[in-house]
Amino acid sequence: MTDRSPLERARDNVTELASLAVTGFWLVALLTGQEWWLVALLVGYVVVVPLTELLYGDADEEVEDIEEADPAPSSDTGDETPLERLRCRYAEGKLTDEQFERKLERLLETETLEDVEDATRDEREREFERS
Repeated sequence: MTDRSPLERARDNVTELASLAVTGFWLVALLTGQEWWLVALLVGYVVVVPLTELLYGDADEEVEDIEEADPAPSSDTGDETPLERLRCRYAEGKLTDEQFERKLERLLETETLEDVEDATRDEREREFERS
């Protein structure tokens, strides 16, 4: 686990914190009998939370999209599967746990049975050529 300060963790989760604050605010207004609780709910979720996401949203996702669109050339021969490349990036520390899990899920969702069979067959052929 990395040693991050509470301020860094708060910055990483600012949208979730804004959602929590909005929810707490309108719930207190509702439970105390205020007539404007619905306005607080709507303004909070329609204005405050999206604005918070726009201002402080996850910049890592933008960087990931750029990296995926134009990946840096690797020193490998190109025989790596997308899963192997993902594992290497994670092992090198280029991806956080959350980024790795999200990309892995996306990769597994888009991978078809034929892709798995092709990768398995290619791996067997490489092993046969090595021996």
